[in-house]
Amino acid sequence: MPELPEVETIKLGLQKYLVGKKIIDIEVQDSKLFQDQKVHLKGANITAVRRFGKGLVIDLDNEYSIAVHIKLTGQFVYQGNETKKSSPSVKLVGDLPSKFTRLIFKLEKNAQLFFNDVRRFAWVKVVRTSDVHKLPFFKELGPEPFKDLTLVYFQKILKKTNSSVKTVLMDQKKIGGVGNIYANDALNLSKIDPRRKASSLKDSEVKKLFDAIHDVLKKGLKYGGATEMNYVNVEGNEGQYQKHFLVYGREGEKCYNCSGTIKKIRIAGRGTYFCPNCQK
Repeated sequence: MPELPEVETIKLGLQKYLVGKKIIDIEVQDSKLFQDQKVHLKGANITAVRRFGKGLVIDLDNEYSIAVHIKLTGQFVYQGNETKKSSPSVKLVGDLPSKFTRLIFKLEKNAQLFFNDVRRFAWVKVVRTSDVHKLPFFKELGPEPFKDLTLVYFQKILKKTNSSVKTVLMDQKKIGGVGNIYANDALNLSKIDPRRKASSLKDSEVKKLFDAIHDVLKKGLKYGGATEMNYVNVEGNEGQYQKHFLVYGREGEKCYNCSGTIKKIRIAGRGTYFCPNCQK
């Protein structure tokens, strides 16, 4: 599932192309995703795009907002005069609209924003801007790196749980935005075994992990996110962080820390990659 760097990359692209544009109409291809909500959108101008963890919010000038969670395979792809020279990924996007297109936002100046979703797990809700924070996903979201996640809070949540440290990192109610890819890489960078109880970490290890989380997320942002399944940016292009994974997806390969061999196990049902040689 796309994580903080991927969703932040999408947010930045939507900001670039959508803010200031008027929504002329919405073509609904999937009524289960979007029911009877067009009345609040037609004629409204887009004023801002925000991100909360792995969620997105598109604010309008009529006191309504579009809240979105792209889940596993959701895509926003923009087409307009500004993107005529860009070519969306043939493999992941193809021709638009496609059989996976769920919504088409018709914008002024003949621009269009396509929302695609292969697995149909994503959700889109139109709510009053003042009520966005009341949606369960946003209401329950924990503090996130680069915003309000402090070292003191991080130490506190780790010390009071006996779950594996990797499980804690991926719990969106405890920390927003970190998922499987960046949890794996942060634990490798800080040389911490993902199976360890979170409460067993020493203060010095907590600090190393805190810094490592920020480091791998920054690197993910630098490379425009990681494309493992269907993730693309708003121009329909793949991210590049998958070419720079530290351990994720690299089972049997050499660890960059110590040249040990990366092993794959499962923790809480998720594929977990680590180096038994240096991650203790």
